Amino acid sequence: MRSRPDRIARLVLGRARADQQLTVAFWTAGPARADGQVLVSVTDFQLTRPRDVVRAWIQGLRLRRAWPSLPGAIGLWLWAKPLSKRSGSVSVWCSEEDLRRFVRWPRHVEIMRRYRSLGELTSATWWTDEFDASEIWLAAERRLTGDDFELAHGRSSR
Repeated sequence: MRSRPDRIARLVLGRARADQQLTVAFWTAGPARADGQVLVSVTDFQLTRPRDVVRAWIQGLRLRRAWPSLPGAIGLWLWAKPLSKRSGSVSVWCSEEDLRRFVRWPRHVEIMRRYRSLGELTSATWWTDEFDASEIWLAAERRLTGDDFELAHGRSSR
């Protein structure tokens, strides 16, 4: 079932079976509308020190504020597993070029340079035939918990 980006629950709270850790995720719709295939990007930032968790999360929230104006952005879940010092995003894009434009955005580059030494970042992308928020979130959650063998082992470091 296709989802409209502007009709998705803004807050998701859950515990995946695999790790039983609380996940908090906030949805923000982008300006683009999904029409056919979409690109999904998942990032997972495992921080080393507890004192960096809040600072990293605040930077993510600041980037999230710009989401409604990013070309090609369909939407974003900014997520955190606070007890395990992990946070990241599940973003949905119209094209690879749209994702690359965001990755090269000076504001994003500056934050990544400032925080890259504070932990380990992994990421993965895949195409899906249509924008189905529930299916995309479930696939991302399986990847993040290691519950899906193929997805969990397809992670690539950046």
